Amino acid sequence: MTPTLAGFADLGVPAPLVTALDRSGITTPFPIQSATLPDALAGRDVLGRGRTGSGKTIAFGLPMLAALATSKKRREPSRPRALVLVPTRELANQVAEALTPLARALSLNVTTVIGGAGQRPQVDSLRRGTDVLVACPGRLEDLIRQRHCRLDGVEVTVVDEADLMADLGFLPAVQRLLDQTPKGGQRLLFSATLDHGIDGLVRRYLTDPVTHAVDSEASAPPEIDHHLLTVSMGDKPAIVHQLASGNQRALLFTRTKHGAKKLAARLLAAGIPTTELHGNLAQSARERNLAAFSDGSARVLVATDIASRGIHVDDIGLVVHVDPPAEHKAYLHRSGRTARAGASGIVVTVATPEQVKGVQALARLARVHPTTTKVTPGHALLEELAGPPQAPSARPVSMTSAKPAPVAHPHRPERPRGRVRTRPSRGSSRSSR
Repeated sequence: MTPTLAGFADLGVPAPLVTALDRSGITTPFPIQSATLPDALAGRDVLGRGRTGSGKTIAFGLPMLAALATSKKRREPSRPRALVLVPTRELANQVAEALTPLARALSLNVTTVIGGAGQRPQVDSLRRGTDVLVACPGRLEDLIRQRHCRLDGVEVTVVDEADLMADLGFLPAVQRLLDQTPKGGQRLLFSATLDHGIDGLVRRYLTDPVTHAVDSEASAPPEIDHHLLTVSMGDKPAIVHQLASGNQRALLFTRTKHGAKKLAARLLAAGIPTTELHGNLAQSARERNLAAFSDGSARVLVATDIASRGIHVDDIGLVVHVDPPAEHKAYLHRSGRTARAGASGIVVTVATPEQVKGVQALARLARVHPTTTKVTPGHALLEELAGPPQAPSARPVSMTSAKPAPVAHPHRPERPRGRVRTRPSRGSSRSSR
């Protein structure tokens, strides 16, 4: 007899949260949720290892909210009761969006604190009192320095995408913030890997943690079909155009911000509903463009590596490395935008003859085996990968902001420390963001 898979109620999730999940169409736990929820709901510190898209937000959100609901403490001005630290603004917004309906089911609220957005609404929300604070480290440290927030009332602390925090240089800020939370509070840390100092973070801040490793990002999910297309430099623009012209929701990665903007403009001019995401856009434009891609207004998103981690968009059928990534971890992170939540997906790397050996080397490190094909414009494989070509829009309209973002350090998602500046740093070398 086949055993019945445990549902959220079977894992100990409180009934109001189960009902809220059901309303959102979430009825069956993902592996990372089934693995971590019993221990996290019991109040233990948990280290969860799994790739983005594996369901980690629900995995830490449910026990965090359940703990707040049963606590005798109540909201106080400027003293959040739970803290979720995330590395990027896009991830902060998406985590808050996922948690808000669950929090409402328990009469709790959620506040988001990120850079690149107006500080006043964030301060006002903190002063009214918040149960769950979802924050990027840089802006949160600013508000603490200005005495708009304190962390001595935090009962549950979550660090999400800890390895990306390390990659972006945020670990010192994360440590300073964790030092301000009560030592007896519950701590949940989620990361794809334990390198770059993450193991030290675990040893220093988690007490007798239970470790659950599910869907490690050290390898690509088996649901992804990998292809390496070798092309001449002269044929590359036409081939990329054909890949973007199909009926798949597609995410195209470029190496530089200028390359992303130029490619998005070219696709828009050809009538392909396209938007862009990179560090030269104001935060409001980044949010608007990501929303357009999420709701289908734009079928194609052209992005730099700023979109390789921390964005969650369902049903991305095709990821195209227009410019091959520099190393295998970037390949896995980019490719992980498709085949999410158990779905399947296609990843295509477009490489000139000079780039092929480098791509093959990083594919070996990533433990993937792409099908290599030499193609020219019109090759039958292109339509097979991208889907049948769609009729061009009659009046393509850009969904992007033409001006650079007037915020601090637009070349990275959030900054570790310092006051918010009103203009980009001059002479920055991080042009690939």
